[in-house]
Amino acid sequence: MFLIFCGALVLFMTPGLAFFYGGLVRASSVVSMMMMSFGSIGLISILWMIYGYAVSFSNAGTGNFVGFDGIIGIDLNQIGLAGLVSDPANSDGSQLAFAGFQGTFAIITVALISGAIADRAKFGSWMVFAGLWATLVYFPVASWVFNFTAKDGVVVDGGWLVKDVGLLDFAGGTVVEIASGASALALALVLGKRFGFRKGMHAPHNVPLTLIGAGILWFGWFGFNAGSELVADGTASLAFVNTLAAGVGGLIAWASYEKLAHGKPTAVGAASGAVSGMVAITPSCGFLSPIWSLVLGLIVGVICGSAVEWKFFLGYDDSLDVVGIHLVGGIIGTLFIGLVGQIGGVGVGLLQTGSATQLGKQAIGVVVVGLYAFIASYILGWLIQKTIGFRVKSTDEIAGVDLVMHGESAYSKSDPRWARSN
Repeated sequence: MFLIFCGALVLFMTPGLAFFYGGLVRASSVVSMMMMSFGSIGLISILWMIYGYAVSFSNAGTGNFVGFDGIIGIDLNQIGLAGLVSDPANSDGSQLAFAGFQGTFAIITVALISGAIADRAKFGSWMVFAGLWATLVYFPVASWVFNFTAKDGVVVDGGWLVKDVGLLDFAGGTVVEIASGASALALALVLGKRFGFRKGMHAPHNVPLTLIGAGILWFGWFGFNAGSELVADGTASLAFVNTLAAGVGGLIAWASYEKLAHGKPTAVGAASGAVSGMVAITPSCGFLSPIWSLVLGLIVGVICGSAVEWKFFLGYDDSLDVVGIHLVGGIIGTLFIGLVGQIGGVGVGLLQTGSATQLGKQAIGVVVVGLYAFIASYILGWLIQKTIGFRVKSTDEIAGVDLVMHGESAYSKSDPRWARSN
């Protein structure tokens, strides 16, 4: 019951992301932006049921495993989730609930990437990329990090980043945040800058819509992080409280940074700060105390608040700051475990033990997942651009992609919001 409830919360995050992103773009691109998230719900759910789960949670001990144990493979028994339905271990439905819960993670991870290419991507090309990316990046990386078996607190079998390297990632700082952020950077480079790219070129067309999306994301994130414990116990409660602590820390820190750096705290900045805090706590929510979680939120609120400006200095156009929030926040949160993390009340971080061993393990996870996702995404995006085309024509981009791609618009042209954002 706990997993069913948490899975529903995580699925609700993707429509929330659609609202969050939709409010940030021009009025003439809202439908396109939101459709990328809803398209991900449909496509990735299908792929997950057919073979995604069979790859992400393959088990070499089943006798029907094909591949390289701990690196990449597929459990043929689980094609179409058939093995779970007939498995006696699933008599109470727990295994099937777990599969559904994990599927919602795959959905939102793909959707996160879309924010980097807002206002200039073809929907059909995005769907091709989404399917290939889930198959070649998300499913294998999930098997490296999420697929493991532990006995008495010790990992005895599973993906190589957890079993062989010793990476700690409670709810997906590497699999979800770093993978999506690095992939967003790759796609932003492949598609290039928006027409007339410059600082302040497009103000968010609908701030309340963005705040609604942020609220839904925050609501769903409790299921994302607490649900990753898989049972409603003390660790799930810790993850729940830490998610709140990091989120509020990020909100206050980002708003304060804006006040000091730019003179005014913005609502969009406060919402982005809350998201950055929850991004950072995702890998570490089960390994920190609430006070350290609050500190983490305060740190990323400032760093991510400044990181979103990097694109103007470095020359890449990450439309909705996926890199500055998800990649940077995911890296900080994953490495933070190596500084102050603890397992069962026993410190494993540098500040408690004086040893950088765990910090090194966390760094390996960051580099491996980040580089793999970036390289694979760049190649996929480049191939799509050179074949069927990924970016819309400049005239369609200037006019707004909603009518061109979907034949509908969020607002009538008589609506003042249309005029202000175009």
